[in-house]
Amino acid sequence: MQKLSTGQCLCGTVKFRVSGEFENFFLCHCARCRKDSGSAHSANLFSSKATITWLSGEESKKEFQLSGSQHVKCFCLDCGSALPFSQENNRMLVVPAGSLDSQIDMRPNAHIFFSSRANWDNDLDSLERKNGLPD
Repeated sequence: MQKLSTGQCLCGTVKFRVSGEFENFFLCHCARCRKDSGSAHSANLFSSKATITWLSGEESKKEFQLSGSQHVKCFCLDCGSALPFSQENNRMLVVPAGSLDSQIDMRPNAHIFFSSRANWDNDLDSLERKNGLPD
């Protein structure tokens, strides 16, 4: 039975379905991923066999490729949420983990470009944890 995952952007304009399994799940700490995620790292799932079907809003997605690199960011033109894209001439589907509504049944394989991580991205397990906004 083929695995199906669904997802969408934050505003719900762009919706998609991924058919197939993910082979890798990486947390990337490179400066480019930190810039386009606005966070400590990106969290992306990769598949060389899965296919994507755009269910709605495909005209509201924009793909940006950084000149002189393989770095790509796909996002919703309305809300800016990260969206899936194909890389390496459609041989690799890259899906931002946070864009999926379906449960992800795999753990990240690795932190990549870890030596490039932000200087504040150390010992984060020791921070206080809250289940909502601070008081």
